[in-house]
Amino acid sequence: MKKNTVMVIGTKETFLVRVLLQKLEAAGIEAVFSPSDINSINAKWEQSDLITYYMENDEYIPSNVLGFLTDKLTDDGKQMILIGDKVDVTRVTDTVSKDLLYKVFHRPLDNEEYVEAVNELFQKIAIGEFRKSILIVDDDPNYLGLVREWLKDTYKVAMVTSGLQAIKWLGKNKADLILLDHEMPVTNGPQVLEMLRSDEETKSIPVIFLTGKSDKQSVMSVVALKPEGYFLKNIDKQELLEKLDEFFKLRK
Repeated sequence: MKKNTVMVIGTKETFLVRVLLQKLEAAGIEAVFSPSDINSINAKWEQSDLITYYMENDEYIPSNVLGFLTDKLTDDGKQMILIGDKVDVTRVTDTVSKDLLYKVFHRPLDNEEYVEAVNELFQKIAIGEFRKSILIVDDDPNYLGLVREWLKDTYKVAMVTSGLQAIKWLGKNKADLILLDHEMPVTNGPQVLEMLRSDEETKSIPVIFLTGKSDKQSVMSVVALKPEGYFLKNIDKQELLEKLDEFFKLRK
């Protein structure tokens, strides 16, 4: 079983950084050090599950490195732990989205508390806590099951077979995206979308329609409702995953 890996970035591998690396290794966590330059960070990026940036006294992350980290963390859905003096840390947190920072520690660092936070993060990743949540609404249980099977390894997936069930589910749960069948009996997709948009609690949830009709008139009628997009139901697994990945990246 592959160990979780933390990349610790700093200006240089000081005594305090080496102690931190040793503490991680003692806890059964793979730890690698990278100097604070883009090429070195990039070379170790793929093998790293979590990034830690260790700032020494009066140190600030170079703007080009900070920009690179922000883009890579956003694109790959990884998070960073930031360690440094209060003033130095604040300069970073004022710039970087809080969604990308799992924890912030001020120096002097409590190494045990840090390792505990790292283990906590990996446990949350293991149970899928940071995955995006998608609600699929479709009256065809076979299609629901197929799409869920495609998405379950990447997203938290919930399924309902009617618009009214969707409204009820959303009363108790949160979704980052709704995949909504355009053609359903009783309450169709456009009616469900109207209900969602008229409710303060659900109006901001993005909706992408699922439609089996690809003719121009049908597509135009779907687009006229101004959803965040639409997918044809004959879309294959790989294309669906790629489009969803692109969608969530653009919304960050």
